[in-house]
Amino acid sequence: MGEKKLMSLDDLFSFEEEELLEIVNMDVDCLIPFSNHPFKLYDGERLNNMVESIKELGVITPIIVQPGQNGLYEILAGHNRHNASRIAGLKKIPAIIKEGLTEEEAMLIVTETNLIQRSFEDLSYSERVAAISERYKAMKRQGKRTDLINEIKRLANVEKIENNPTSHQLETRTRTDTKLGQEYNLSRNMIARYVRLSQLNKSLLSRLDNGEIAFMTAVTLSFISNDKQQMIEDILDEHGFKVDMKRAELLRKYSEEGKLTGEAVKALLSGEILKGVKDKNNNAIKLKPKFLKKYFEADVSKTEVEETIAKALDLYLNK
Repeated sequence: MGEKKLMSLDDLFSFEEEELLEIVNMDVDCLIPFSNHPFKLYDGERLNNMVESIKELGVITPIIVQPGQNGLYEILAGHNRHNASRIAGLKKIPAIIKEGLTEEEAMLIVTETNLIQRSFEDLSYSERVAAISERYKAMKRQGKRTDLINEIKRLANVEKIENNPTSHQLETRTRTDTKLGQEYNLSRNMIARYVRLSQLNKSLLSRLDNGEIAFMTAVTLSFISNDKQQMIEDILDEHGFKVDMKRAELLRKYSEEGKLTGEAVKALLSGEILKGVKDKNNNAIKLKPKFLKKYFEADVSKTEVEETIAKALDLYLNK
């Protein structure tokens, strides 16, 4: 039996008019979340507004699902609509069923529909990583930009969403990271960093989301092997240590030299090793007191100053 041919993105989201109208009302209890769903569900006011809207108008835009196991269906697009419908007390929800998808194709629907519903800036770091890395892999594999987003809009019936001026057909030979950068208004370097962060341990990625780790610190840690990353996470969790850029660079250096043992991680994160490490950079930048007074009160600690500057740089680099 021949190997199954990977569907192109055009095939994946190509629908005849009659297929677009094939909407079925599915039992809410027969639907399960997409496995490893990388996006967080709405909460607070946003969730409450969706629940009230569904109580008043019902679910206007059908969700997208694929057949799962034991007679259940896996949600590809519409996790929030499904969650809000359950809260609103609905028993049925309109759905469009897609069959025969590969794992990669299913993930593309998950990530792209979430990006349609939310702006890139609304996403957490981990959600951005999922969206960009999946699109990057798909574009590398397909070798060209397709009408993916427009096809999903047709499927999801979201005509009111304004067209993204950067979602037009791009030159096939343009670098993948350049094309993605044009879509998300990010530099090629930032696209590369987000793709790199797909290699970061999920627990460490959560620390990035929570602001416990700065963006560039997380990128540096992503170059360390998965088992060593887990060791770092376990020690951070056990001892409540913090990890900044200097510690991350030393962790990576020790890892590359094959010296990153549990004892070394503890010594690096606690600052014990740092006491004996001299800065070899003779051109180190020192901030003048006049500059610091302009932005910080006199009683602000050095650590607070460093953390604030790191967060400001992360925000600047993300733009």
